[in-house]
Amino acid sequence: MKYNLSQIMKKAWELFRKLEITFSEALHRAWLSAKAVEINQKRIEDAKAAADVEEETNTWNEWKKLGYEVVHGSKALFGAELIWGSRGDGKIYKARFFGRSQVQEVSAV
Repeated sequence: MKYNLSQIMKKAWELFRKLEITFSEALHRAWLSAKAVEINQKRIEDAKAAADVEEETNTWNEWKKLGYEVVHGSKALFGAELIWGSRGDGKIYKARFFGRSQVQEVSAV
């Protein structure tokens, strides 16, 4: 797999400034994150297929970034165990995914 070195360096600088850690640690975490992307994508695809879900899905936070909110009371369609590389420890976290049919656009006030 080819990695986007520019994106890795941008991520390293972002982590360096945000977390106030050494630049070598920030670069290490940026590389972990870049390597985890492919693994995480495969895990999401496998979990989605196992749950027999075909609609567009995202985590609660990703839907929020896209301008949507998950309808109150909606249950996640499936979950996946993903690697969180930017923390530097490569630990696994559980992500829950909601479908397009479970969200609504955030209304502007």
